[in-house]
Amino acid sequence: MYLLPEPKKIIDKKEKCFLPYNGIITIMPSCTDKVYGFARILKEDIADNLGFSYTLTRNGEESTISLSQGGALEGEHYIIEIDEGKIRIKGGDERGILYGIQTLRQLLRLEGACIPCLLIEDYPSLLNRGFFHDITRGRVPTLQWLKTLADILSFYKMNQMQLYIEHSFLFPELSEMWRDDTPLNADEIMALDAYCMERGIELIPSLSTFGHLYKLLNTKKYRHLCELTQAGEEPFSFIDRMAHHTIDVSNEESLLLVKRMIAEFMSLFSSKKFNICADETFDLGKGRNRERAKEEGGATLYMDYVGELCEFLVENGRIPMLWGDVMLSFPEFGRKLPEGTVCLNWGYAYNQSEDSTRIYAENGVRQYVCPGVAGWNQLVNLQRNSYENISRMCGYATKYKAEGMLNTDWGDFGHINHPAFSIPGIIYGAVASWNGSIPPYKEINRNISLLEYKEFSGKLLDLVGEMSEQESFGWGDLIYWKEKGGGQGTEQRDKFLAETSERVMKAPEKNREIDRCVQQLTACMKSMDSSTRKRIYPYLVAAEGMKLFNRIGMIVVQAERGYFVEEIFQTAEELEKWYYQYRLLWYTVSRESELYRIGEVIFWYSDYLRDLKRY
Repeated sequence: MYLLPEPKKIIDKKEKCFLPYNGIITIMPSCTDKVYGFARILKEDIADNLGFSYTLTRNGEESTISLSQGGALEGEHYIIEIDEGKIRIKGGDERGILYGIQTLRQLLRLEGACIPCLLIEDYPSLLNRGFFHDITRGRVPTLQWLKTLADILSFYKMNQMQLYIEHSFLFPELSEMWRDDTPLNADEIMALDAYCMERGIELIPSLSTFGHLYKLLNTKKYRHLCELTQAGEEPFSFIDRMAHHTIDVSNEESLLLVKRMIAEFMSLFSSKKFNICADETFDLGKGRNRERAKEEGGATLYMDYVGELCEFLVENGRIPMLWGDVMLSFPEFGRKLPEGTVCLNWGYAYNQSEDSTRIYAENGVRQYVCPGVAGWNQLVNLQRNSYENISRMCGYATKYKAEGMLNTDWGDFGHINHPAFSIPGIIYGAVASWNGSIPPYKEINRNISLLEYKEFSGKLLDLVGEMSEQESFGWGDLIYWKEKGGGQGTEQRDKFLAETSERVMKAPEKNREIDRCVQQLTACMKSMDSSTRKRIYPYLVAAEGMKLFNRIGMIVVQAERGYFVEEIFQTAEELEKWYYQYRLLWYTVSRESELYRIGEVIFWYSDYLRDLKRY
């Protein structure tokens, strides 16, 4: 049995429960109205996966599955009792019932209509278990994909989701900011909010309000509000977009604009929380506020602005949230923020230390720990890195009594990775935050392969993890060489070549490993349910891209050393053909959004390679 997260207590009664094809699901009088929606999820799942027709009722005496709420149980605590012919799910609250239902759904996925008679008792270690999805720096997902994501989160007992937005929401008065994008609109946000509520997910608004305001501060209308004076004058750069574009905190117009955006955006959500972000304010005090920073200090500039936004949220009945990277340098200032403000303490290292979690705990700052799914700048998420990072951060959350976990999926440099590749990392986070610990890497990979992908050899996730580590020249390298190296004759160029030369020469070896993984992944289809075999296809597309990127890195270094590479022209053609397939895959889950920017990088390299051919 491979339940994820694994329940705290399972007693096997050594008997079997055979479900009838025409059962009844009873919602007992103790249940609130929301439980009806949760019961429908179970009814539809039974129909989809077993083909059985179950009916819903209230207070039925002959029920096959009964749902009840309250009693001695608290909150998200639930108990499942499975006996011959009957299943009883009790929850401390609505979500407790939902999580009992999700555990039963997992049992049905694994066992079919003949399930073991069990007594299961379970409850979470962390009350707040969320996922943060960047939908602004590259990909704007389709509404259908965002709903699919909510289904996945709910299935693994997550209860919060945030969507990171800089410019990809359709503010009616800011058309210059989003005019070349495909933003979400108010109707779609409200539809997603309602869909999430029906699945026990709190959709929390998240809006960049301080740093990372590239498109807002490049508009002709608002570029004068940028901390640096040259906003709007430079051509687009993936690197510079992330490094600059902090708002001028001393201009009263800045606060008025941001407050207006917050007020408009927060009205679309049922959640009483709001994430103002306020991370990586790299330029603060380096432009228009240089003199003020010298006099008052950067900490004061930061906290005054953040404090006013937090007070604005509190006045409007909201709980402020913000990223904790800047405030970590002056954590004692956290006490000056409105009571209840939550610090989102992020750290993404494979061997992430506990220092930031400890420091915030010692200063009495409310915090969520925020690990990551390690997908940014990768065609395939670095799975083992994600596992190690998440397990460490959730361990620190338990040790220092953090209030929650927010697992992050960023889109640096265009969100090149397919969003579905983050699902293993999402499940790592769901398991670690629910239980406070996580099974060994190979064990949980086997369990995820079986339960999520219905791959019955249990090898799928290990293969994906191995393939993700075969990068010798990745998307981040391609961006740096294009924007800071190739054709510029700078010191950065020489430094980059020195740093990458040794690893890019491992491309042939790495590509052979990718080929091995591709063969074995393709072979895995034989041991997969026919309904999930199509989930291999995106990995095969990504694998071809990894091989091409590796080969390009080797060509770049060899060409810079004056060597002729025979396969240059062939590589340019293969890159363009690969991009055609990548683009088809993109549209399966994402709007047009910034796909064109990825295309510009691909075509730049095709032309770059053909220019090398001349020599």
